[in-house]
Amino acid sequence: MFSIVLRPTLLSFPAATVTPLCRCRQKFQIRAARMESGAVSKGTRAPNFELPEPLTGKTHKLEDFEPYPALLVMFICNHCPFVVLLKKDIAKLAKFYMEKGLAVVAISSNSSITHLQDGPNFMAEDAKQFNYPFPYLFDESQDVAKAYGAVCTPDFFLYKKDGRRPFELFYRGQFDDARPNNGVAITGRDLSRAIECALSGQELPFTPIPSIGCSIKWHPQRN
Repeated sequence: MFSIVLRPTLLSFPAATVTPLCRCRQKFQIRAARMESGAVSKGTRAPNFELPEPLTGKTHKLEDFEPYPALLVMFICNHCPFVVLLKKDIAKLAKFYMEKGLAVVAISSNSSITHLQDGPNFMAEDAKQFNYPFPYLFDESQDVAKAYGAVCTPDFFLYKKDGRRPFELFYRGQFDDARPNNGVAITGRDLSRAIECALSGQELPFTPIPSIGCSIKWHPQRN
């Protein structure tokens, strides 16, 4: 199993459930805003998308990933401190599991109107700087984020499929317990365990913990 920092597992976990909640926290805020992400439950089919990749100019669709047994869709951005903390390790984890057959795609749905640093030019720079092995796509209309029920960055959606069946949601939860300034080592433990189960055909042996991050920056007219 992928691990950035090895540590023993001492806890046992109850049977898997999927929560529709994603707790979102703005930088420097003490109180966390907990938001409903909608009815995104285990078994929900992955919504279609067709989005551009600023780095290459290519367009990527959900159907491009149909040959793969599992697909990780990550809603991230450039500036959020919760994402900044994980960028290098997201790239490492993705590379490790892509070599095992996992398909990975990242999407930024943040408004470049209100947050220029999350625009496509800066996305291309980020993809190069952190050597993202996956396509980093721009959801300018924000329709894809709405379709998936994404509300914060990072927000991780892991889908799996059996044969010709569509991708179905297998895991939605955190990367691990690390947060900015909480002193917890970054391991990717939660997400990597979920990926291992998805690729091996096993059920989750633990209850997913919702991801925590900055809220997606919606266009002003959509607030």
